[in-house]
Amino acid sequence: MKKKTYRNTPAFTLLAWGSFIFFIVLITIGLYTLKEPLMVKGYYLMGTVGIISSSFTVAKVVRDNQEDEERYKQMFKAVDEDAH
Repeated sequence: MKKKTYRNTPAFTLLAWGSFIFFIVLITIGLYTLKEPLMVKGYYLMGTVGIISSSFTVAKVVRDNQEDEERYKQMFKAVDEDAH
């Protein structure tokens, strides 16, 4: 039976989530203490949320494309080996 393995160590996962939460807290503090109207704060918040969500999406798409490329290479390698 194969043992389940993870690509990232628990320490790296903790670092990634820790830094994400840390910077969310910094952005929240910065927006709260900003001496601008609510409309300006909302604009900054909207832009921040957009950047965060799109960065997750881009990271997933890049990872999925790389995995697909590796899978196709393995698939065609197996077909070539069967042909010979």
